[in-house]
Amino acid sequence: MAPPANNLLISCILFCCLIAVSEAEAQPSFRPKALILPVTKDPSTLQYLTQINQRTPLVPVKLALDLGGQYLWVDCEQGYVSSSYKPAPCGSAQCSLANSKSCTIACLPSPRPGCNNNTCGLMPENTVVTRTSPSGQFGQDVVSIQSTDGSNPGKIVKVPNFLFTCGATFLLDGLAKGVKGMAGLGRNKISMPSRFSAAFSFHRKFAVCLTAGKGAVFFGDGPYTESILGPEISRSLFYTPLVVSSGRNSPAGHEYFINLKSIRVNGERVSLGKDRIGLAKLSTTVPYALMETSVYRAFTEAYLKAAAANNLSGVPRVAGVGPFELCYNSVGIGSTRVGPAVPQIDLVLQSSNVYWRIFGANSMVQVKSGVLCLGFVDGGVNPRTAIVIGGHQVEDNLLQFDLAASRLGFSSSLLSRQTTCSNFNFTSTA
Repeated sequence: MAPPANNLLISCILFCCLIAVSEAEAQPSFRPKALILPVTKDPSTLQYLTQINQRTPLVPVKLALDLGGQYLWVDCEQGYVSSSYKPAPCGSAQCSLANSKSCTIACLPSPRPGCNNNTCGLMPENTVVTRTSPSGQFGQDVVSIQSTDGSNPGKIVKVPNFLFTCGATFLLDGLAKGVKGMAGLGRNKISMPSRFSAAFSFHRKFAVCLTAGKGAVFFGDGPYTESILGPEISRSLFYTPLVVSSGRNSPAGHEYFINLKSIRVNGERVSLGKDRIGLAKLSTTVPYALMETSVYRAFTEAYLKAAAANNLSGVPRVAGVGPFELCYNSVGIGSTRVGPAVPQIDLVLQSSNVYWRIFGANSMVQVKSGVLCLGFVDGGVNPRTAIVIGGHQVEDNLLQFDLAASRLGFSSSLLSRQTTCSNFNFTSTA
């Protein structure tokens, strides 16, 4: 029989071994350099959709992509079952990270995901129809996602305590069929890019490459390649500062704004008189670019002038097709590598030499057979932002959001490189 001292020593060794094993299981044996989420476009709603695997056991959850969304939120009222779900207790580090100011004292009838006592609350929002729920609860659960080296997909990795908010079922109204929440990529500490960065010690960067087919969101730094064998395009991006808006434009500062100095059409500056453009917002929940009424009128007048003088001379206009006003008979419009042969639009940023060029593929919309319309919409006389750059305008453009440096990198149209955002290889090798 072993002496008591030896028993104590053996017990300590076994205890330390158990701790070591549990820590080894908690720490990922594979640390990825970047992650990827495939993104598709829903043809009926024009929303960009993605899917994550969440909970224990893992369940596929379809989400609407929201570039400026504050965080991941999902409907917890309809069949949310998970053995790994944990509510965030009031006063916890998680609640502090979320800057939550509310606390649920009593939730009846019985505890469940989205209804727990002593849990901090947030207000999830459906930004497509601008509908907010005052009763969302903050929590965490397992999420799995595919890794990538920039050219090819890698292993599936798990984040055991991924922060998200439980929303109500009514928030799904207006979202695409089958969608159960929204994937928020905004500028704060609890958005999906920030949480993945914290989980795997990434650079605080992510990139978006949308298309009418299958695009992608990359979490982490590049390289981002155009295709399996294509050249790496991160080195050729143009950069402009990301600006934090204040006031009613973006009370929480979680949306993405850039400074827009002027607009050019076929090289000619649009005359806006005393009107200032100021900030332009980037959005994936707005399908087409919106312009404040006075800006829109000046812009379309300049576009008509440029079209008549060059690209669309002799091409007849046709009646507008809502929500578009300026439409043409597409039979007489030529085709180029970068879309219809129409006037080029330059969004001039911090200087005249730094501009985002919009070609025909991103400026025109084929609304029906034989009809092409200018894909810019009158946003009204008093919008929150003078210009919103919508989903159609960013398709097949690589956009990199560097949160640490507060800057946007943009490629302009990848069509000029004879590729698209759909050329990434999504077939897992693991």
